[in-house]
Amino acid sequence: MCGRFTITHPNEALAALFDAVPGNDLPQGPNFNICPTNPVVVVTSDGGQRRLRAMRWGFLPTWYKAPNDGPLIINARSDTVATKPAFREAVRARRCIVPASGFYEWSEGEKGARLPWYFTLADGLPMALAGVWQRWGEMDTVAIVSTEAGPGMDAIHHREPVVLERADWPLWLGEAGHGAAVLMKASAPGVLTKPFRVGVEVNSNRASGPGLIAPLAA
Repeated sequence: MCGRFTITHPNEALAALFDAVPGNDLPQGPNFNICPTNPVVVVTSDGGQRRLRAMRWGFLPTWYKAPNDGPLIINARSDTVATKPAFREAVRARRCIVPASGFYEWSEGEKGARLPWYFTLADGLPMALAGVWQRWGEMDTVAIVSTEAGPGMDAIHHREPVVLERADWPLWLGEAGHGAAVLMKASAPGVLTKPFRVGVEVNSNRASGPGLIAPLAA
């Protein structure tokens, strides 16, 4: 699952990395505590032209009459994304990438305490999280695709976001034909950094600042 993430790389760096034309309404960073319903930067490809676009994190199916008309959908499970009515058209025609500098996941401590951990890429570059998007009214909305947790994550949580390797971006974005379903898998060993504990301050959606990703002292 992915319930919070960060973006500390500037939009100009994201545009260069993804070879994308940036929009004029992109949320400005850095943001060390991106929460559901926040605006996020998303990469789409239209006829081979990649664009950075602003979207609401929280996928709204076409039948919702209001944004709060049903459950808040921030993730799409890889095993059901092709069959669930909310996602099956989007995963065929509206796949996207959600850039992230890192993401948080929680383990359970004593008496049900939520203990946050922070993950980044081992090479320090922004992550390319697999996403699907949907236009709802005048608003574009997005969900991050999740899959069964792999080594390094499974001891903390049973699911993780799908992190796309650079060579797979064209296939996921629909630029390289069909067959993107094979990409919806856990990260290979060594792709993600060894996670480290961070302070419980990030448990609040009001928390902000670089201190949120500071490792706890041993």
